[in-house]
Amino acid sequence: MPFSWKTEPRPIVALSPMADMTDSPFCLLAKRYGARLVFREMVSADAVVRGNAKTLTMAAFDQAERPVIQQIFGSEPSVVAEAARVIEAQYHPDGFDLNMGCPVYKLTANFHGAALMREPARAAAIVRALRAAVAAPLSVKTRLGWSQPTDCLTFAPLLEEAGADLITVHGRTKAQGYSGSADWEMIGRVKKAVSIPLLANGDIRSPESASRALQVSGADGVMVARGALGNPWVFRQIEEYLSGGRVLTEIDYNERKQATLEHLALMESRYGERGATLLRKHLVWYWKGVPGAAVLRAELVRIGSRAALEAAYLRFETGASSES
Repeated sequence: MPFSWKTEPRPIVALSPMADMTDSPFCLLAKRYGARLVFREMVSADAVVRGNAKTLTMAAFDQAERPVIQQIFGSEPSVVAEAARVIEAQYHPDGFDLNMGCPVYKLTANFHGAALMREPARAAAIVRALRAAVAAPLSVKTRLGWSQPTDCLTFAPLLEEAGADLITVHGRTKAQGYSGSADWEMIGRVKKAVSIPLLANGDIRSPESASRALQVSGADGVMVARGALGNPWVFRQIEEYLSGGRVLTEIDYNERKQATLEHLALMESRYGERGATLLRKHLVWYWKGVPGAAVLRAELVRIGSRAALEAAYLRFETGASSES
């Protein structure tokens, strides 16, 4: 049966798209550890249409990632639509997501990401063009607003009218970036303003925060972003907590170590010898906040091979120094 936001069981618990992080290896790992649904990192519509090989490769995925949603960013309706057609013809993802929420200047300066909240007519035109271009479900990820948290009360219904099947709202404005706290109550007001499914995003880092976000917002599900970095089992823990009121999956040192080795194997399969170096940014997250792991983290940011990673773990376990 084709994927549909209408029939996806509630509450939906999904991995958020994160630039340079939610590539195929991380999405595969998240699926292994309980993620029901994954959003891939954004790709540039302009680059896809130009036939940029690196960008097209970014959109490739393993069948084990399904259901998988590909996020796209762009500012020209016709270009975004053509990029979606190219990706659908080549890879057939289960859905497309439009980035209308990224607050990074590199994107907003070119009328991408959250900048589209300042141009609602253009945003709606992009949704309509993509809706007409592909058969797969279409979602939009956005924010509460550009500078005012009430912007989304009019922006979200416009997206629904244009043809969006689902909306994800990050509970901050573009002006806030990632500072302050996500406003789940305001997300709840947006939820009441639309009739399509809505996911809450922002500050969801644990089973308890996921449950609280759902209670406060009344959303149809949650999208987990930074809370999943170095923490792929959070999806299973959230599902356990929401269904039974307690977490059954507990993670110790050996399980954390094993996850990083699995992640490395996936990175090596995808990127070859560069896999270990590219894993560094993830390794810091795996061991962040783990008591006594500061010395280990300092070593992990320098590893460049599987042998180096295994040696770092052995030194940590035996209390040996990398200088000895």
